[in-house]
Formats: sequence, C-alpha cells, structure tokens
Amino acid sequence: MATFKNVGQWTGGFQGEVTVKNTGAATTNAWTVRWTFANGQQITQIWGGTLSASGAAVSVRNVAWNGTLAAGASATFGFLASWNGTNTAPAPTCSPT
Repeated sequence: MATFKNVGQWTGGFQGEVTVKNTGAATTNAWTVRWTFANGQQITQIWGGTLSASGAAVSVRNVAWNGTLAAGASATFGFLASWNGTNTAPAPTCSPT
C-alpha cells in the first residue's frame, strides 16, 4: 500500500512524501511505487527512492536500505516537484518486486 502526502506547496513547486506499507503477512525484499501525474508535474529531486519517469508516468523503486519490509513495516521517500496551474495529488499504487 502507498499513500501520498503534500508536505508543502509554493508557487511553481511542492514537496511530496510517499509512505509504503507492507500490508501482507510476509516480508517483502523490494517494492515499486507507480503513479501518473494529472497536470504535468515533474519531479526535480528525490530521496529515499530511485526515480524512473516518462512523461506523466512515474515509477519509484526502493533504495538498498529501505527495500526489505517486514509485515506491517513501512518506508517513506520524498521528492520535490514542479507544477503550473493545477496540482492534483497523485494516487500511488505499490507492488512488491
């Protein structure tokens, strides 16, 4: 499970935070979070994850130190992004990889 939080927003930019939680019964060794930005937002900096983006489509994989999650455990990554006009919150999905 992945949830998005807008930590702060200013003209032309915002800081986002995504929390990944293992809701299963077994430990996962890696995860990938995906979403599509609705309004042309673009990530300019990321921490706690490895970014892959193509247009509006975003994919973030865990880094070495936060990929293994026991049942009920969570990890968080953050990013800075640009926006212009409208900044609709993304709806991230998560899958073990």
